Amino acid sequence: MITKDRMFYRFSLYGFLKNLRFFDPFILLIFRSYGLSFLQIGTLYSIRDVAVNILEIPTGVIADTFGRRRAMVAAFLSYIASFLMFYFLEDYIFLALAMVLFAFGEAFRSGTHKALIFEYLNIQGISDLKVAYYGLTRSASQFGSAVNALVAAGLVFYTRSYRVMFLASTVPYLLDLFNVISYPKILDGKLHRAEKGEIWSRVKTTSREFFQIFSNGSVMKAILNSASFAGVFKSTKDYLQPVLVVLALSISVFTNLEDTRREAVIIGLVYFGIYILTSLASRRAHLFSERFSSLSRAVNFTYLLGAGLLILSGVTANLQIILVAVLGFLGLYVINNIRRPINVGIISDQISSKVMASGLSTEAQFTTIFSAIVAPLLGFLVDSFGVGNGITLIGIGMMVLFSLVRVK
Repeated sequence: MITKDRMFYRFSLYGFLKNLRFFDPFILLIFRSYGLSFLQIGTLYSIRDVAVNILEIPTGVIADTFGRRRAMVAAFLSYIASFLMFYFLEDYIFLALAMVLFAFGEAFRSGTHKALIFEYLNIQGISDLKVAYYGLTRSASQFGSAVNALVAAGLVFYTRSYRVMFLASTVPYLLDLFNVISYPKILDGKLHRAEKGEIWSRVKTTSREFFQIFSNGSVMKAILNSASFAGVFKSTKDYLQPVLVVLALSISVFTNLEDTRREAVIIGLVYFGIYILTSLASRRAHLFSERFSSLSRAVNFTYLLGAGLLILSGVTANLQIILVAVLGFLGLYVINNIRRPINVGIISDQISSKVMASGLSTEAQFTTIFSAIVAPLLGFLVDSFGVGNGITLIGIGMMVLFSLVRVK
């Protein structure tokens, strides 16, 4: 039985506030309003993803050495600094620097808060409940994502500005900063002094484990299947925003509102629906996979279905059948959330539990590689051929790639 004490609500509050990134549903539109090309936006995404991967090891050592709470404080200070740079500065070079600061926040935060929760459960002697406990606190994060879409839409509606989302996001992040500062010191766990060359040693260990995965062909296919789909999804998902702008201006609703307000209402409602659907999809992924004779069939089917939905969205956006394009993106979000538990199951079936962490780490690294390649490529294609054609070509590329990443 899980006792919902004061720390449970603090952990839940952390997840709720963390997901109040009001700019998320409008990020592509904000960057476009700064005068950036889609290629420049794609390279900003690449800078963020690559920086997170590079910084994860040294920030992990810092958290172990100076304490997890201090690492979380550093994360939120980095986030807030990046939000302020995004708001006040529009030049590409400063936006790239803001992306690096954002990556610092992601790297410091990644895994650190889970460690704080698990340390608390160990102290309380209820570590056997960690899956259920973490699941309950995570539900607050999912609720935060849904609320985020509605609040963001309301802010744009009343301010008539997209960029104000960056400034508004500093408020929940300041609140979360004070929230994690108030965590008990004991949750830092046992600290250790960083030994000379420890960071380099971890880099070498991670690199060795990374390359050892290559020796097993079936494992590599499972990892590449997951990473290529996730990388393409990360790179394409925000292109729903310009499609929604076209939808907002083409349908006969809220016609008494000016364009920016109509866009805000439509985008907010659609993203709210997306987060509700993806939450339900994650919970029911096991029911979906049970419809197939094996996990490999399920993961292969969803890969092709995702590529097909991407092509459908691109083609219909190009033909100005906007509602179908939006539904295609919606389906892509749902499929991505269904795939995640299935992919983890596939990878766990293929490799020993002793190297499970290495396998999942390798998958994350490959996801970053795919995202870093696809994001600027998609930006170039959209600049050259339009949003619909760019998305279609990426979907066709996924279909071609499937023959190489098909899980047997």
